Parts: sequence; C-alpha cells; structure tokens
Amino acid sequence: MSRKLLLIILDGVPYRNWRRLFGNLEGWVQNGDARVWRMRSVLPSTSASCYASIHTGVPPQVHHVWGNEAVRKLDLPDIFSECARAGKRTGAVTHSFWSEFFQRAPFDLVRDIEYDEEAGPIHHGRFHTMTGYGNINQMTPSDVDLFATLTRLAEVKGIDYGILHTCTLDSMGHRFYHDCEEMDNACYMMDAMLAPFVQRWRDQGYEVIVTADHGQDARGHHGGTGELQQEFAFYYFGDSPMPPPDEVLGQLALAPSILTRLGVPVPASMRAKPFFQP
Repeated sequence: MSRKLLLIILDGVPYRNWRRLFGNLEGWVQNGDARVWRMRSVLPSTSASCYASIHTGVPPQVHHVWGNEAVRKLDLPDIFSECARAGKRTGAVTHSFWSEFFQRAPFDLVRDIEYDEEAGPIHHGRFHTMTGYGNINQMTPSDVDLFATLTRLAEVKGIDYGILHTCTLDSMGHRFYHDCEEMDNACYMMDAMLAPFVQRWRDQGYEVIVTADHGQDARGHHGGTGELQQEFAFYYFGDSPMPPPDEVLGQLALAPSILTRLGVPVPASMRAKPFFQP
C-alpha cells in the first residue's frame, strides 16, 4: 500500500503545554481520531541537534551537531535521501537549517529560499532564515502561511512525504517563559490555526504527525536534561499499531518509523526500533 505522511514540528513546546493548551488536538484524541504519546529528545536538547537526529535517526554524538552553531551538510542517510532513493517525492517548509543539513550548505538566500529540484533529495523546498532573530523581534513567519505552503506542496506537487517546522512557540517561550498569559494565547492560536489544515491533509489521504523537537523549562531554556527540556507530545493521525500509550517514545526511533510506514527500506545507520508498522 502506498502511503503519504506529513510531519509537523512545532519547535520548543513542553509536554504539559501540549496536553493543557491544544484543545483541537486533544479533542481529536478524545474523539478517537488521533492518539498521543510522550516523546523524549536526544541530548543535547538543542534545536539543531534535535533536527539532525529527527531526520537521521542517530544521536548528536554520531552526527556531531553539538548546537545551533554547528550547522553543515550531513553525510548520513536521512528521511529525504531514503525517500528519494525509493522514488517518493519529498517537500520541506522549514527553517533553513533543514536545507543545509539535507540538501546543501551553506544556505544561499537567493538560490535556496525556494527550489524545485528533480534530483532531490528535497524535491520541493520552501525555507525561512529568521535572520535578525532576538527577544525583541522574533523574525518568524505567520504559521498560517507555512501551513498553506505545505498544503500547496501536497496538493500541487503531490509530495509523498513532507515536513513543516515552525519556531514561533519556541521563540515565544524564550521571551515570555511558559507560565504566562502570552504563552497560553500563543498555544491557543497555534492550535486554532493548525486545526483546519490537519483536517484538509487528512481529507487528502495523508497520515499526520504533530510533535516538537524538544521542550522548554520554566525559564524558557532547553539543551539539557529533564522532563521539561526534553519531553513533548507526539500526536499521530493514522492507523498503524503502536506501543502502549504510557510508553515514552524515543526521538531516534522517529526516522526509521516514518520510513517503515512509507514502505521505504531503513538504512543500517538508523538503529532504533521503529514504533510504526508498514
């Protein structure tokens, strides 16, 4: 069976904020349309380190992305490369780090901000850089624009696998921390904006994962250990058999699980046991 799957990564949302503030996602869980688990990130729980591990299935101690300053082209099998090798179409609507890791580096603003390349492994890329980011100005695109862009890749380009990554909530958490009115409203808005697109993707025949790369602690920090920094929710819209709901999923299992679900051979470098079935 030929399956299609979209991976939605909302950067920097701790588990407790997912479960109390994302009413649409939780409503789908209550209605039986989605299932939810706790997932734990690699260490360091730094953004770029997690991005590299999400797609390669290997820890930072293997891919050597120690932090956001260590972004470069990775010479490892990843979800894009293996999907392209298997003849599947891929798309990305993400921070530019993903293009640098998995397509080419350094990122050229004019050449790489948007591309459609038959050779892949990212066949259709739409990227943003957040140049000038700081607490005063987040430099993040509207999430509705990002969701719409991924939807266009799905409906016009016919991608089999697509990833969307947004830093809005991570940036808000760094600025305001998590126990505040600003963060409550930001999570509410994200949930409300995401919901109609999830429904549309499901109607188009996609399985959908909504998750994070890492959490954030009470001071808006991540990179280290502990539940708040490392753990986040993993929502799955699909019918694969899965582990018990109280099992904590490991981030390294995400890449081989996605490839397994798409019917793509899992490379030997991805050693974690997939939690999805074909």
